Amino acid sequence: MATNLVNVEAVGKVYGTRALLDGISLGVNEGDRIGVVGRNGDGKTTLIRILAKLESADTGRVTHSGGLRLGVLTQHDSLDPAATVRHEVIGDLADHEWAGDARIRDVLTGLFGGLDLPAFPQGLDTVIGPLSGGERRRIALAKLLIAEQDLIVLDEPTNHLDVEGISWLAAHLRARRSALVVVTHDRWFLDQVCTRMWDVQRGVVHEYEGGYSDYVFARAERERIAATEEAKRQNLMRKELAWLRRGAPARTSKPRFRIEAANALIADVPPPRDSAELMKFANSRLGKSVFELENVTVTAGPKVLLRHLTWQLGPGDRIGLVGVNGAGKTSLLRALAEAARTEGESQPEAGRINVGKTVKLAYLSQEVAELDPNWRVLEAVEQIRQRVDLGKGREMTASQLCEKFGFTKEKQWTPVGDLSGGERRRLQILRLLMDEPNVLFLDEPTNDLDIETLTQLEDLLDGWPGSLVVISHDRYFIERTTDRVLALLGDAALRMLPRGVDEYLERRQRVQAEAAAAAPARQKAAEQPADGRLSAAEQRAAKKELQRIERRLDRVSEQESTLHDQIAQNATDFTKVAELDAQLRELAREREDLETRWLELADDV
Repeated sequence: MATNLVNVEAVGKVYGTRALLDGISLGVNEGDRIGVVGRNGDGKTTLIRILAKLESADTGRVTHSGGLRLGVLTQHDSLDPAATVRHEVIGDLADHEWAGDARIRDVLTGLFGGLDLPAFPQGLDTVIGPLSGGERRRIALAKLLIAEQDLIVLDEPTNHLDVEGISWLAAHLRARRSALVVVTHDRWFLDQVCTRMWDVQRGVVHEYEGGYSDYVFARAERERIAATEEAKRQNLMRKELAWLRRGAPARTSKPRFRIEAANALIADVPPPRDSAELMKFANSRLGKSVFELENVTVTAGPKVLLRHLTWQLGPGDRIGLVGVNGAGKTSLLRALAEAARTEGESQPEAGRINVGKTVKLAYLSQEVAELDPNWRVLEAVEQIRQRVDLGKGREMTASQLCEKFGFTKEKQWTPVGDLSGGERRRLQILRLLMDEPNVLFLDEPTNDLDIETLTQLEDLLDGWPGSLVVISHDRYFIERTTDRVLALLGDAALRMLPRGVDEYLERRQRVQAEAAAAAPARQKAAEQPADGRLSAAEQRAAKKELQRIERRLDRVSEQESTLHDQIAQNATDFTKVAELDAQLRELAREREDLETRWLELADDV
């Protein structure tokens, strides 16, 4: 029977007049891998902080097993800004100690791309203070994962990680023996790592077995049974379930739900997108041309990000764009956006971007645009437009679209200055869509959005007739909303990936393996002078080794002399003579090796 690590009994937490948690009783056992989901503001972070005893409950109690080794990653790190990365992550371990530890090597390589932390200016000796929030978060995560824990509690661990980093983290956590409780909106990550789900809703926590895909089915089933009218059955969960069931079988790692029941539940649900109808409508709004790139070169300072790129974004194309950090994903979108803004007048350093005459672009950048904090939510949306045409005869008022994005009637009168980061992100997306664009660029749109809001955004994009380009580290969102995946692999080229994100990760692994195999030869070539002689450092090392060999040869001679004397003294003891003779032969072999090495070094020095 699994040992209970944490027990939560009748816990309640009130903020102001709102009961965030109401009589919650839960347990975490050895081997549990629990994903925590729910809307922003419903208490996910509060729940795990109380569970970890970082925050006290108003009622009830939390019990930890004796000697529990607990590791917690919060949304705000406690790193010393004056310390170095080495001090915070590795501590006082000598280089040969930590470099010989497989776990430390795995964590540093997985989170930072190498043991020498190539992205940091001074590697492990980089001071933490000037680093960005994302870099500090990786350091805090590395510090936690290097330690041995009984229970790991993670709050949004995939924030600031790219697709490769998230894939590595999922594999690392699956291989660990530690129990896990994780809050994240990354649904692919939940499916890969978790075996149980906690759904936090209006003060109550609903428990489900399995990963995210199993949770989608179980929740849809529960809501179907509880519904009293047909309209209740037509919900977003069923639509997402239909997409999950029609997708690749490998999308869910542990499909435990009943296939017959799932098929019955989604039998009358159409595919998420009618691609042919959307393409027809997109053509009527955009014509035949959207963006055409001819021999384009995109740079960032002296660095060439894309070289001689010829590519076309057509009407109705839905593109997912992935790639290594710094490869030029955002720079490409900015170049296209600038060309659209200036109607083709602004062009890249080389080549040409042709913009369709009917293109109306909306660009969601990673930065949340500043809005007047005194505006009300509905006012901020209605300033763009009162009503929006969603295509195929569908129309929504600003208030209806606000409700679809989680802004209730009451919330629509909240001042913008009182909104959370996730709510401001939602409002930014709303304002873009209200302007009725026919081309949409989304750069990391999932940042700060909870799963329910992501589901609502995906549903809205399902029927949106236009051209779409998405940059995201959330592979579930990319697979859910786009039809093709293109990649920037760091070689200044744009490549189509027929098998999507899986193919991207495979290619990146091959590139990294080839680079690792070639690294020793490159380093040796770099250190070798052009005339073939040893460098000054190598000559110093060779001289030291020569001196060491000469001292050892002197000791070998002394030992040999001693053995000859002992053989002479024990000439009648054949057993003893045989033993001494064996030692003498071993010393002779060592002398031969030392002399050979001495001759090799003497030629180079």
